[in-house]
Amino acid sequence: MAGILYLCATPIGNLEDMTYRCVRILKEVDLIAAEDTRNSLKLLNHFEINTPMTSYHEFNKIEKAKKLIEQLLAGKDIAVITDAGTPGISDPGEELVAMCYEEGIEVRTIPGAAACITAITSSGQSCRRFSFEAFLPKDKKERNRVLQEMTEETRTMVVYESPHHLKATLSELQDVLGNREITLCRELTKKYEEKQKTTLQEAIAYYQEHDPKGEYVLVIAGKSKAQVMEEQKSRWENISIEEHMEMYLQQNLSKKDAMKAVAKDRGVSKRDIYQALLSN
Repeated sequence: MAGILYLCATPIGNLEDMTYRCVRILKEVDLIAAEDTRNSLKLLNHFEINTPMTSYHEFNKIEKAKKLIEQLLAGKDIAVITDAGTPGISDPGEELVAMCYEEGIEVRTIPGAAACITAITSSGQSCRRFSFEAFLPKDKKERNRVLQEMTEETRTMVVYESPHHLKATLSELQDVLGNREITLCRELTKKYEEKQKTTLQEAIAYYQEHDPKGEYVLVIAGKSKAQVMEEQKSRWENISIEEHMEMYLQQNLSKKDAMKAVAKDRGVSKRDIYQALLSN
């Protein structure tokens, strides 16, 4: 029988966030595939875990995954860990999991810390619905595409950023999104954890006077409902109600349904549309 692949979440800073189950699984598996074996060795030593390790990182994630699949098919249980947090969330793991499904290998997640969840739940921003963007793409064309998508996003957005690029990213976000609300979460679960709920404009001014330190998670407010409604209303101001009606009638809507759609677009009642059509 094939072995099991375990995705084991490790602490993002505070070692006390390591779960009992994760420690047990890491001791029981045949092999641990670690993003950085030197970094992970400190964690394993702390919890007296002596399981053999092998490297599995961004630059070998495809070729090494094939070798790990072979071992899983041979019956070995393997755990994947990253430098911090949950494998697959902006870290290696996604490709290996997909290969496991292709081969019929069972995959189990050992839940634990994830910086994006830790940040958004403590950010003071809406967390009922959110979009996880991770690190913005480095490729300029792809980055611009993602930023343009973010301008229309109504959900709260979560972005990872390093201290070296924080100032430039904040300025870029303001240029594209305007002066949105933002919570900057720094050094989560660590000794100097800090959360700053502010606006993009105020954050830019703050970091002109202070040097960014530590890893950041940016929790950015999505476009508000009021903004969306205002934009929808202004979109239709340049065409007449008759032209607006004709647009929906051309889509084979009944006159009644067309009036309802026009009223919704313009943020008025169906009676208002009916009266306007009569007066014209």
